[in-house]
Amino acid sequence: MFIFLIGMMGSGKTTLGRQLAQEIGYAFVDLDAYIVAQQGRSIAQLFAEGGEARFRELERQALEELVENHGQAVIATGGGAPCFFDNIGFINHHGQSVFLDVPVEVLANRLITQGQEQRPLLAGKSRAELISYLAETIAHRKQFYERASYTLSASEQRVQSIKKWLNL
Repeated sequence: MFIFLIGMMGSGKTTLGRQLAQEIGYAFVDLDAYIVAQQGRSIAQLFAEGGEARFRELERQALEELVENHGQAVIATGGGAPCFFDNIGFINHHGQSVFLDVPVEVLANRLITQGQEQRPLLAGKSRAELISYLAETIAHRKQFYERASYTLSASEQRVQSIKKWLNL
């Protein structure tokens, strides 16, 4: 089985994914890190060289490869991954998806703390611009995120919540 964690950047997909994978004995894969390793270039370089459209193609290819080559894994997707090429349909067909629903203010605080400059879509934005960008992006992506098998609010984001839902 595959468990796909979806949600905005900064929602905790990687942190929670590592914890969950360790707890249930699954492999953990961060989709962005997988793409970086496959391509030999950073996400920023991939965006600079091919733009967002090319990066989204690489995401889809990576999802397909992971499903084909792993028996079971917790996969932390990139924030936009479910929103292109009917990836959310692919994700739901091949496993269980968990939407980590985190308020915009919390996301902004996390991203500023983590260093938003490392993220191509956020680089150079002021706090107000970041909050505006996040709110607009969530409004667009919500239709995809809401197709997840399970939604976990920020206050519930614990490994035990997911394990209970999955009956593990």
